Amino acid sequence: MLSNLHPADALLSLKAQISELEARAEVERQRLIAMGIGYHDGDLSRANVIESHPARINWKVVAETLKPSFRFPRDKWSEQMVEMVDGNTVTGTVITVKVNAKPAA
Repeated sequence: MLSNLHPADALLSLKAQISELEARAEVERQRLIAMGIGYHDGDLSRANVIESHPARINWKVVAETLKPSFRFPRDKWSEQMVEMVDGNTVTGTVITVKVNAKPAA
């Protein structure tokens, strides 16, 4: 980088490079996801593609409706409580890709 480059110009240039690298990284991430769940070994690294299904409960709606006490385990909840919690639970699919360098042999 040139030393007489204005900091605003230098920052813009860096952000453009970062954006380009992030786009390239996303392409490679999608290629790994297309290879399927599990470990994928390269020459220098190992990628792990993980699928998870986290559940998110909208506790605000549940609390406003029932004003429940959650000190009791789920098997002690009333049917209304179970229906309310289950009705306000959203489960989605999340794909995570982790890449690490392979350890030296």
